[in-house]
Formats: sequence, C-alpha cells, structure tokens
Amino acid sequence: MIVVMSVSATEEELQQVAATIESRGLRSLRMPGGDRVAIGIPSAIPTDVREPLFQTLSVLPGVEHVTHVSRPYKLASREFHRADTVVEVKGVCFGRRQIQVITGPCSVENYGQMRTAAQVAKASGATVLRGGAFKPRTSPYAFQGLQQEGLKILQEVGYETGLVTISEVMQPDLVGVVASYVDILQIGARNMQNFPLLIEAGRSGHPVMLKRGPSATIDEFLLAAEYLLHYNNAQVLLCERGVHPLDRGYTRNTLDLNAVPVLKEISHLPVIVDPSHGTGVSRYVPAMALAAVAAGADGLMVEMHPNPREALSDGAQSLTPAQLQTLMAQLRELAQAVGREI
Repeated sequence: MIVVMSVSATEEELQQVAATIESRGLRSLRMPGGDRVAIGIPSAIPTDVREPLFQTLSVLPGVEHVTHVSRPYKLASREFHRADTVVEVKGVCFGRRQIQVITGPCSVENYGQMRTAAQVAKASGATVLRGGAFKPRTSPYAFQGLQQEGLKILQEVGYETGLVTISEVMQPDLVGVVASYVDILQIGARNMQNFPLLIEAGRSGHPVMLKRGPSATIDEFLLAAEYLLHYNNAQVLLCERGVHPLDRGYTRNTLDLNAVPVLKEISHLPVIVDPSHGTGVSRYVPAMALAAVAAGADGLMVEMHPNPREALSDGAQSLTPAQLQTLMAQLRELAQAVGREI
C-alpha cells in the first residue's frame, strides 16, 4: 500500500500517517519524490487489516490518495522506489551511464594466475575482478577452491591493481569472513533462495550481487532481493545468468535477455548479465555480451582466464586475454551507439 500525500502536506500530517500505519504493527517508509512525498507500507498487511486501514488512511489530512501495491515484493519495486538505484563501490558506480565490466577466472588458483588476470582486466578497461574462493561444484571430486587463502590472494591482487573485487559466499556463517576480504559479495544461483544466507548478507550492509536461480521466475528473483533490502541492505545488484535450457547439448543455459528490460521496468536495482554462465561456451559469450548491452544491462560479468585450457574450473566458457581485449573494443562501440559508455 502507498499513501500519496498532497503537495501542501505538512510534516505533522506526514507523521500522523506514519503513526497510523505503525499503530497496526506495520512498517512505514517515507518515499520522497518530485514535488510531493509518499509513504509506503513494505510489510505484509493482514487481510482483515487491509481494507479498514485503506479507509482510515484515505480520510487523513494531507492525503491525496491511497493505492494498493500490485507486486508481491515492495522494496525492490519501482512502485516504492521510482528513481534508479545507483550502487557505488570504491568509486565504481553501477546504475549510471557507464556499463561496468566484471572479469577474471572462475576460481582463484594461485597468486600468479590472479595477478596476470588482474593486469589483463585493468588493461582492458574492466573495473571489477572476480575470483571464486569457495566453489560449489556438482561433483565432490571437483576443485573446491582455495577458500580463505584464495580470498587473501584476491584481496592482495585487488589492492595492487586498484580493482574492485567480488567473490561468492556460500553460507551464512561465512558472510563476515568473505566481506572482510572482498568489496562485493556474490550470492550464486544455487543459493538464490538460501534465506538464512540472504538474511545475513542483508544484515552485513556489504554490497551484494544476487544471481538468478536457473529455475527462478522473475518474481521469485525479486523476492530474494527483497530479503536483502528488508534487512536494510540497499546495495544490491541483480544478475541474470541464464535459466535451464530446452535444447541441452548446445549451451549450458539459456540466457534470458528478456529479463533485462523487464527488470529495468519493474525494479529500480542495477542489472548485471553473465553471458559466460548463460552460454557455457566461450565462442558464444561475445555475441551475448553485446546483446546484453543492447538490452540495457548496467554491467557484464565475463569469465577470463590467462590460459583457459589449464583452468581448474569453467575453462570452456572462459575467454582468453586476447579475446577479452577484442570484446571490450566491440562493447565500447556498441555502448556509444546506445548512449552508454564503458
């Protein structure tokens, strides 16, 4: 529910509306915008309270009109937050004119590998370095990551090159540990609905990039983001990384680029696209990266490894340094054509 106040509403009238909402055990949220203020109710309103509250709020002094919110998520919706959210991390802004590129290997393997990857990323114009330290793998025999040692390497290389860093956190009790080493927490697709993890990441206040689950609807995706916002973390990035494919054997996933304009329309949060996981095949990554920019993405996450053939994970979808440089040149041309920059 949103209460739209009149242009001439006084502070006393605003406080009366908020007090009326909170007297029902609900949360009120002041929403400044333009020449008037609105007050939203981001809480779930019990059925027996909804209509009586609607009637009470409608006749309070200073109230222009009251509307019901159509989305199951509140804080992630443009109905509650009309302006685009800008997430700034060490001077790197997601959600403005510049499209940010996140790149690096799937896994942190050793210092030399990450140092080389960071130098390539920096030279190409990317602003964020990725590297997995805790690796959730389908097989228990696959490389599981260097864990805390990997975080230390990522942090050190980030300091040396001036790149913002991002790495995945997999469980609630590790949120503080990972946040102490990297600038952005990544919540992977498998953990999109790991609600204890979402709650801890929200409480941390640390910037979070939330990946869409492979079977998740857009509403489910935004409800997961709602957990982060509900626990007072406004620094949230949404990442489309592909859904389960119909044609198995051609690509790892189906990159749902429809989701980009849809998310930009119904949510105010910045949208990142991961064409590497979206395709799983390195030769398809450039085309999907370019398509994501054309669709309106605020950022890209592109896997790059100094030597993909020797990668301990996801080598098949990783670009070589030379391929990344070529792609970045193409992205700059396209970004300019659609009124953006890289």
